[in-house]
Amino acid sequence: MNSWAPVNEPPESAEELGEVVEELRRHLLWQEETGGPVLLADATKLAAERSASLRSMLPPRGAVAKVPPTEPVQAPSSPPRAETPPPAAPPPAAVSASPPAIRAPVTATSNGMLLDVPQQAPRYPGPLPGVVEGERPTLDQIRRELGDCRRCKLCTGRKNIVFGVGNPRADLVFVGEGPGENEDIQGVPFVGAAGELLTKMIQAMGFSRDEIYICNVVKCRPPGNRNPEADEIAACEPFLRSQLLAIQPKVIVALGKFAAQTLLRDTTPITRLRGQWREYQGVKLMPTFHPAYLLRSPAEKRKAWEDLQQVMKIFGKQAGART
Repeated sequence: MNSWAPVNEPPESAEELGEVVEELRRHLLWQEETGGPVLLADATKLAAERSASLRSMLPPRGAVAKVPPTEPVQAPSSPPRAETPPPAAPPPAAVSASPPAIRAPVTATSNGMLLDVPQQAPRYPGPLPGVVEGERPTLDQIRRELGDCRRCKLCTGRKNIVFGVGNPRADLVFVGEGPGENEDIQGVPFVGAAGELLTKMIQAMGFSRDEIYICNVVKCRPPGNRNPEADEIAACEPFLRSQLLAIQPKVIVALGKFAAQTLLRDTTPITRLRGQWREYQGVKLMPTFHPAYLLRSPAEKRKAWEDLQQVMKIFGKQAGART
């Protein structure tokens, strides 16, 4: 008789103990095979009940001489006994815990509960709720969807939303960064000093402002004309992309790094992006310097003019007077 067994214990008790251990082992194997990160709540309850039963079968403290070996040791004279392979894991109905439903990614909390983990949403979520997938929206639809926008913190300091202006079927679209002080007051993009320079650039290309369309990455003025922040760009980006979907221009001119980097998903500096034809969803895109930067760095106007001349060639325009 093994020294760890209680004295005068009926043989059935040892067999029952083995069955309990085997059942728990099977359940743990099933958990591992099905990818369960933790025991489910009902399995935990079962383990607690079985643990209480086991404790009632153990001898008092001091009566255990040693930890039982994992496998019984056979006497050398005894003939070897054929090992019975462990039974295959039973189907979910054979154990008390039901298998978890297959769901999108889950995680375990400290109390053992399984919770759904939402997948990280892409930065650009796609068409706006009021725009049907695959259909060409109108600028009026997009403006109604924008409403009295409160989607980011820029709403707290603005006077007006600056949506965009120009021909709703323009072949040429200029995309800037964000409204300045004058734009915020009037609700129209590029009407300040930078706007005056942009108007001259457009006219030198052989266009008028009524022929083209102008909008910005963000529709509300950042405080103190600071750069727009990532969360602000993310909140406004669906509206910018929907505007371009509505207009479907032949060419987009991205004015400055924020317009170019947002549309191209490219963090390359504007000094290296400018002057190189790129594509935005099949539309030719020319990155160049922002007019506000050109006002601070007049020597860079020559490079911007070279960029715009490439755009003019697409439309068969002749060079006008330089700005």
